[in-house]
Amino acid sequence: MWGLLLALAAFAPAVGPALGAPRNSGLGLAQPGTTKVPGSIPALHSSPAQPPAETANGTSEQHVRIRVIKKKKVIMKKRKKLTRPTPVVTARPLVTPTPAGTLNPAEKQETGCPPLGLESLRVSDSRLEASSSQSFGLGPHRGRLNIQSGLEDGDLYDGAWCAEEQDTDPWFQVDAGHPTRFSGVITQGRNSVWRYDWVTSYKVQFSNDSRTWWGSRNHSSGTDAVFPANSDPETPVLNLLPEPQVARFIRLLPQTWLQGGAPCLRAEILACPVSDPNDLFLEAPASGSSDPLDFQHHNYKAMRKLMKQVQEQCPNITRIYSIGKSYQGLKLYVMEMSDQPGEHELGEPEVRYVAGMHGNEALGRELLLLLMQFLCHEFLRGNPRVTRLLSEMRIHLLPSMNPDGYEIAYHRGSELVGWAEGRWNNQSIDLNHNFADLNTPLWEAQDDGKVPHIVPNHHLPLPTYYTLPNATVAPETRAVIKWMKRIPFVLSANLHGGELVVSYPFDMTRTPWAARELTPTPDDAVFRWLSTVYAGSNLAMQDTSRRPCHSQDFSVHGNIINGADWHTVPGSMNDFSYLHTNCFEVTVELSCDKFPHENELPQEWENNKDALLTYLEQVRMGIAGVVRDKDTELGIADAVIAVDGINHDVTTAWGGDYWRLLTPGDYMVTASAEGYHSVTRNCRVTFEEGPFPCNFVLTKTPKQRLRELLAAGAKVPPDLRRRLERLRGQKD
Repeated sequence: MWGLLLALAAFAPAVGPALGAPRNSGLGLAQPGTTKVPGSIPALHSSPAQPPAETANGTSEQHVRIRVIKKKKVIMKKRKKLTRPTPVVTARPLVTPTPAGTLNPAEKQETGCPPLGLESLRVSDSRLEASSSQSFGLGPHRGRLNIQSGLEDGDLYDGAWCAEEQDTDPWFQVDAGHPTRFSGVITQGRNSVWRYDWVTSYKVQFSNDSRTWWGSRNHSSGTDAVFPANSDPETPVLNLLPEPQVARFIRLLPQTWLQGGAPCLRAEILACPVSDPNDLFLEAPASGSSDPLDFQHHNYKAMRKLMKQVQEQCPNITRIYSIGKSYQGLKLYVMEMSDQPGEHELGEPEVRYVAGMHGNEALGRELLLLLMQFLCHEFLRGNPRVTRLLSEMRIHLLPSMNPDGYEIAYHRGSELVGWAEGRWNNQSIDLNHNFADLNTPLWEAQDDGKVPHIVPNHHLPLPTYYTLPNATVAPETRAVIKWMKRIPFVLSANLHGGELVVSYPFDMTRTPWAARELTPTPDDAVFRWLSTVYAGSNLAMQDTSRRPCHSQDFSVHGNIINGADWHTVPGSMNDFSYLHTNCFEVTVELSCDKFPHENELPQEWENNKDALLTYLEQVRMGIAGVVRDKDTELGIADAVIAVDGINHDVTTAWGGDYWRLLTPGDYMVTASAEGYHSVTRNCRVTFEEGPFPCNFVLTKTPKQRLRELLAAGAKVPPDLRRRLERLRGQKD
């Protein structure tokens, strides 16, 4: 019975000191049950419970109902609950204990509560308060885990909450909005390129009305617990409470901080929802997804297992293949989905999604695993939209381009991985800066007037330095480049995390060493269309009430931006894809939180589901057709498709088929191939679905006919010989 009473008592707050009581700034206090855990959120720790003392003078009594389970019979009894001496006012949680079976000592060994949502913006700015702030840019709304500052200190977007220097009792407060079971706190210091500020220890207090507070106490001493905090600005530090507390408000009270610095912190609160049987608080809007999908994070082994399950469930529309291996030897698996997997069908475009280029940006990986499950399930259900997608295109999903980096991030856990750990591959290479820089040779040739007559405006070759054996090219990058060359991709998106915006090429500024500069491609209209389609279909990006993630408000530009006008990225996959292949690719920044907690995955899926499908459907925008030989009626490979007024061409695939993304309008299009006379025709792109068919039939030149005859060992016909002689005479 004592154990059951203590389990109930865990939900009643301990009596803390008055808010103005002197602080204990010592760091040597014993803190049972609070540990700095290097991995994912662990089980709650607590000291062994002690039976309560007998009723003494100054204690108060109150009756509570408890439920005792005896076998299958529930018996309701009344028993006196003994409470400690109380001050004038004692705050108590405004909820009743949950039913028996949910409160027991074994529950303390379950995994920690999920994040309340400071990093993911589920907690609004209005629910964050502080005792003081150095400036608006260092206000409590900036005290979110992993928030990033702007380039300049003192602007509206600084990298933490910082109290004023003269504030002798600083505090940072979070309103959960309703009674919540708080179980832990994660903190970081200030994100800044100019200053070093972080809190080294803090206390924690709770309240139900924001006026009366009680503190988190040590089991052994009964004194206020002082939690060790940070020793650098970026590493997240987790502290679990000695005993979870049910309250509406939580306060962090910095006790000590870096010498010469200021009390600055970024935080996330671990909290579990509790029942509200009295309906005293408004329920939060229901979030999540009704799709029967596997909403959890998958390490390498679990990812392979899931992909295999999808393939077994839908064997007629799926194929799993590997494009290579990571530096650590993990395979880069791709899920292909089509009505004819394993073969390129004439006239059917190839599209791809790539995720996990940065290993710690985990949301894209899970979205692609969810997408392949969804396409399989909906195809089996006969969903007409999905059926049409799979019958009209060949979809390739690469969920993890950097599996080595992801395994590092996954081991740390979603809330403790920080902003950069796991970003790079195992060679410390940033894969999004590792593709060949084809922008510079193209722009130099344009400045010299060599494009497109001497230097092509498309399919630029790899620079010599890039092909050398000792070139710093990651195996993951080489694998993707070979993949690009092997399959005639038309459309792609590269899924990242840490912001909410879609960026499009060029990613590299044309002016050397410029940090940012608007640098559009010749296909700027198409890229802006593609970016707007995704951003306009993404629920989070279209939420007008949301605040910016970090230091830029992309919503003022429709949540799209030219990559180079954001920040220059030499060697990006987007630019390389555009200049080395036919493929048009954008980068989608999916979420403010790079590694969302599992309980946020259902809502993230709903935010992106329609956008993922709608973006794929844009491959129908533009013109498509086949370039054929007039005599043989066979397709001509590598024929060039040039659009008048757009200084960027595409080429045909090995069967002579091509796809040219264009916005609605009238275009003069020319098809040319070596050994053939060029043909030009008008092609109209409308707003109606489906690419406009624009086929070409090319006739061989006399010189090409002669080459083919001589190669076959045949004699040259007299009429052709006389014609060639006349042509030579004209040249002379």
